[in-house]
Amino acid sequence: MSTDSKLLQSSAVINEAVQTLRDGGLVAFPTETVYGLGADAKNPAAIKKVFSTKGRPANHPLIVHLAAPDKFDQAQVDWVAVLAPWARHISEDALKLINAFWPGPLTLVFKKDKSVLNDLTGGQDTVAIRAPAHPMAQELLRKFKGGVVAPSANRFGKVSPTSAADVRNEFEDTLDLMILDGGDCEVGIESTIIDMSSGDQAVLLRPGVITPKEIFTKTGVKVFQPGELNLATTENAESTPRVSGSLRAHYAPTTPLRLYSPGRVLDALSEFPDTKSRVAVAVWDSESSLGEDGHPSVHFEEIEVPSDSGVFASRLYRSLRDLDQQGWDLILFPEPPSGEEWDGVRDRLQRACFGSGPSSSSHDSN
Repeated sequence: MSTDSKLLQSSAVINEAVQTLRDGGLVAFPTETVYGLGADAKNPAAIKKVFSTKGRPANHPLIVHLAAPDKFDQAQVDWVAVLAPWARHISEDALKLINAFWPGPLTLVFKKDKSVLNDLTGGQDTVAIRAPAHPMAQELLRKFKGGVVAPSANRFGKVSPTSAADVRNEFEDTLDLMILDGGDCEVGIESTIIDMSSGDQAVLLRPGVITPKEIFTKTGVKVFQPGELNLATTENAESTPRVSGSLRAHYAPTTPLRLYSPGRVLDALSEFPDTKSRVAVAVWDSESSLGEDGHPSVHFEEIEVPSDSGVFASRLYRSLRDLDQQGWDLILFPEPPSGEEWDGVRDRLQRACFGSGPSSSSHDSN
């Protein structure tokens, strides 16, 4: 097939997806982070369909995805105009973050415009927004000419999908779901979320590959940890989660998952005494093998994982999904090193551990 034919075919598929969204249907599409389950952010019935398809609690807010305007005819994008239908009080600091990191894996929380549906905000007065960088997501959003809510395209609480095949496996019984295949996700974990709704301070609500240090280096904006400030915006976090990914258990495989401290893998194996157990042990690619002197009570197999934080993030969900399907009795992962660049994957692993196991069924990822 010629390049022109492929482009025409791709354009036709995007046009079909746009029409599906306009008709109130769902479209799973790739972003640079994970695949999203997309619906028209102005359509209450479509939003309800997202919640019911995922099995997601109705009070758990969604992120609105917007197209990044074309830069060809202007020196700088007018993001205030783009955000006007959705958000109020866009601060100078917020614009600094937007100009530095959008489109990309950064979500910002603002006071919502009164026209924004409560269905997508979980009844809160704030709305979370981002502009994804994946070219297929951008083309879809530009042609749709509107906002699209898109939590991760998986059953509530399970491992987020990073390929179209993951989405098909997750929703094989959902016959009317359109799935756009844009290849594997490059970033591999969900976006960093920063709360800008107070207007004068940036607060980290979910870590990701974009770190507070990188934000400060590129923009001069200091990002606070939630515990550093006594903000009214964080008071009710437990009863009504403010953002996606804030519940204690998320991203969870059905197989029990545990973390082990450096040099303590045999201790972790000892805590799982079943002599018939099969255990997958993830080890850093930069470290030596566990050798032949493993714990005699279990059969274990080593799986190398990258010691680079970015590469680790890009492969984390793929690894968890693959291991979950291989029939292990237990999956052990090394605790990530300290440092902001590891905070995103540490957050995902800790929540995945808490939610893992056959009974995990009421947790979230996005």
